[in-house]
Amino acid sequence: MPKPEVLVDGLAFGESPRWHDGRLWLCDWGAQEVLAVGGDGRPEVMARVPTRLPFSIDWDADDRLLVTAGPDSLLLRQDADGSLATRADLGHLPAAALNEIVVDGRGNAYVNGAGFDLMAGEEPAPGMVAVVSPDGTSRAVAGDLAFPNGMAITPDERTLIVADSYAQALVAFDVQADGSLANRRTWAEVEGPPDGICFDAEGAVWYGCVPDKTCVRVSEGGEVLERIELDRGCFACMLGGRDGRTLFMVATEWRGPEGMLEGPRGGQVLAARAPAARAGRP
Repeated sequence: MPKPEVLVDGLAFGESPRWHDGRLWLCDWGAQEVLAVGGDGRPEVMARVPTRLPFSIDWDADDRLLVTAGPDSLLLRQDADGSLATRADLGHLPAAALNEIVVDGRGNAYVNGAGFDLMAGEEPAPGMVAVVSPDGTSRAVAGDLAFPNGMAITPDERTLIVADSYAQALVAFDVQADGSLANRRTWAEVEGPPDGICFDAEGAVWYGCVPDKTCVRVSEGGEVLERIELDRGCFACMLGGRDGRTLFMVATEWRGPEGMLEGPRGGQVLAARAPAARAGRP
């Protein structure tokens, strides 16, 4: 693959890239902002998130922006005036320090959470996946994940993949009609801790890897199909662009939890051509 080009530079800490409505959206954790980037590479602030990191984004069935407010255990929704209101409070669930989100075609929002606060330097505890139904009710549907991170849903919406970073694995679940998850299995064991992920039209998964400073494409079973070397940690990736074949990668120099928001604003969005187009969700 050709060398990636820098699309955006000077982010405080980029995460959770999404392709939506013809633009790349992402979170800038350090600035507490949700950004959208057009073809000119200029970020536009779409929302300001009054929470400590992490936070992640997707859209509900009515095309309203949803944001996980991680340390607050809240799922927020953007109203017409641009403000963020509580959509669901998940504080009653175990491991409710929320992280990632992906919404399926029925409007079910899957959110995952760790059993500890990464920023507080707490000892790891098992994480979980919860589902927030369109009526706002929430329940845990999977548990005992070492550190759940990026999530994606297959194009047929029958399978949810969770990147379990500390287990160095992509974990699959069957999606049931009522939103529950069943038949847990290892979709792929990977070489480094996977972070944000996305599907492509050939059934492969791209994942960002922070310590290895790579973005890797794997097939089910773990065969490495492509590997992109970067000069800083890759926290997440997303396919998009006019034909769905632009791979966007958000990358930042990792300084550990205590230093992740310190130092120069070195966060970037990089872009490269991919062998297959975007598929599935997000």
